[in-house]
This record gives sequence, C-alpha cells and structure tokens, in this order.
Amino acid sequence: MTKPAKPRRRFWRYLLRALLVWFVITELLVLSLRWIPPITSAVMIERWVGARLHGDSRYRTDYHWVPWRAVSPWAPLAMVASEDQTFPSNWGFDFGEIKDAIDAADHGARLRGASTITQQTAKNLFLWDGRSYVRKGIEAYFTVLLTLNLPKQRILTIYMNIAELGNGVFGVAAASRVNFAKPPSRLTPREAALLAATLPNPHIFHANRPSPYVLRRAAWIEQQMRQLGGPSYLPK
Repeated sequence: MTKPAKPRRRFWRYLLRALLVWFVITELLVLSLRWIPPITSAVMIERWVGARLHGDSRYRTDYHWVPWRAVSPWAPLAMVASEDQTFPSNWGFDFGEIKDAIDAADHGARLRGASTITQQTAKNLFLWDGRSYVRKGIEAYFTVLLTLNLPKQRILTIYMNIAELGNGVFGVAAASRVNFAKPPSRLTPREAALLAATLPNPHIFHANRPSPYVLRRAAWIEQQMRQLGGPSYLPK
C-alpha cells in the first residue's frame, strides 16, 4: 500500500530541485546586471526573429549601452514622469495604480496597464509579448528579483538602455542619434519628453516626426517633469 507514495515523493523531490536550480540561475543572472550591461533583451530577440520570419532581411537591431553619467538627466526623468512617477519610492509594484486600473475596468473601461518601470524592465529583459497569467506571474517574479538585487538608479539605467523607441531602435543612445543626430548627453527636456511620448507604441509614434498626440503628450510630460522638481527627483 505504500508503494504509490514513492513516485509522488520522487516527483516532488525533482520538482523542488528544479525550482532551486531555476532560482539560483535567475538570481545570479539578475545579480550580475548590477555590474554587467545586458548584451541583448527578450524583446530585441523577439523583434529580430519576427522580422526574419516575415522575410525582412534588412531589419537591424540598433542598440548601444551608455552608462548613467553619459545621459542627460532629462531622459530618465522624462521616462519616470511618463511611465511611473512613484518609481523612486515604490517596491517594484504600484498597488494604488493597479487598484485604480481594476476599479476603472469594473466600471466598464478597458483594462489598462499599470506596470511600473521595474515591471517593464523585467518584461523587456526576460519575457515575450502577450497577455497571460503565466507571463504576468513570471514578470512579477523577476520584478521582485530586480527590486531586491539592484539599486533604483541601476534599474532605471537598464530600462532607458533597452526600452524600444523605434523600429529596431532600443535605448536612449540609439534613439538620440536616430531622431536628433546627437548623443544622449545633449538631450534637452523637450527632446527627452518627445522620446518618452513615443513609448506607448514606438512603431507608430515618432519623436522626430511627432503627431498631434505625441506633441500633446510630450507637453504633458514636460509639465510633469517640472512638477516633480526636475532631475533632483531621480534616484541617486
């Protein structure tokens, strides 16, 4: 009567070992980002594979890492003002924003995103596009790892370097050159706001050819940057 229990114990033992290996590998991977810039991201790989599958042999990934000190402070501030104004103080999740999004959906509005910059960094680095509970669960796991292992400034540095800001254009260095023909260290508040305004859909919106929507959103972002107190609001 006790024999059936042995396969079950073996299953749970293997599962626990697999989970331990998964945790160790992902923990070391995230911890290494404290010092080592990512050479690519899941989104970059997904875009490249998608282009090849659609026969676009001309697609190129334009990505060049730049350290925090080589970027105008207006660029990360614009992203914080646009995407996650509680970033300096939240713990990877903005529960107030999540509650507001759920309440709005309960009243008939379309369920909108409530992702923080840390969540978006986790998604861009490690995950695929799409909406599912499995993907959101893995995103939450990596969000916790990023929050526990990396300083806020490092998370924001990674985010502004891997954010998709055009077709094949990733990060502020590539976006500054493509859109304004200048290095990211020379971005003005207006130019930084224009780049951040394209983040909802960088395949449609363009910082160097702004639509009326992008112009309105950029103006709003500039206003928020001033209200937040300027670059001093950024994490040290």
